[in-house]
Amino acid sequence: MASELAVAPINSMELLQSAVEKGAGIEVIERLVALQREMREYEAKVEFDKSMHRTQSKMKRIGADATNPQTKSKYATYAALDRALRPLYTEDGFSLSFNNGECPIPDYVRVICYVSREGHTRTYQIDMPADGKGAKGGDVMTKTHAVGAAESYGMRYLLKMIFNVAVSENDDDGNGGLKMSERDVYENITALEFSSCQADLTKNFAIAHREATEANDMVALKQFMAAKDRRKRELKEMDETP
Repeated sequence: MASELAVAPINSMELLQSAVEKGAGIEVIERLVALQREMREYEAKVEFDKSMHRTQSKMKRIGADATNPQTKSKYATYAALDRALRPLYTEDGFSLSFNNGECPIPDYVRVICYVSREGHTRTYQIDMPADGKGAKGGDVMTKTHAVGAAESYGMRYLLKMIFNVAVSENDDDGNGGLKMSERDVYENITALEFSSCQADLTKNFAIAHREATEANDMVALKQFMAAKDRRKRELKEMDETP
């Protein structure tokens, strides 16, 4: 009986073609076009939800690869999250695009992530502080540096939130954990990346080197050295450009 009462799904394209062939008026055509658009959007949403469920079902807990000594907690860096998640969500057709938007909170940055799949896009956002203050309340970076650090934080937090990722604090995923705080590492790297000249780069690296040495954090020190070398090459190329 159930099969006899089943209603065949509506094919909006066939309805539209039939209406055109029968010489339907413009109002009818417009309503059918709107119906077709709504049905396509609904189908895209349904497929988006199915794919999100499928993607999350394949995800495992991600090992923390860094440590925050101030809070005595471990966390997964953006690089670790990206390395584990990108192959899974791209396989199911998802693409992620980050941007920033106007934030109503003073000295905050709104980080936005657009998650798209086959015609349907969902927007996620988070507001992050960008006041340039350090743990003790002093100014530790310029506004430009602070914005870069806030965006980096926001991207990592959004990536975890979108896919409901769990981080295992008891497993460092085979990587040596950072001993400096996550914010201190980001602040130093951002300062290096935005150094305006060689003298500024030398000064910022001296600060980063001292902090990493005092914390006995060789992992952070290697990151600082790499950031310094990249910026040094960029500054050289800028000087050589006529």
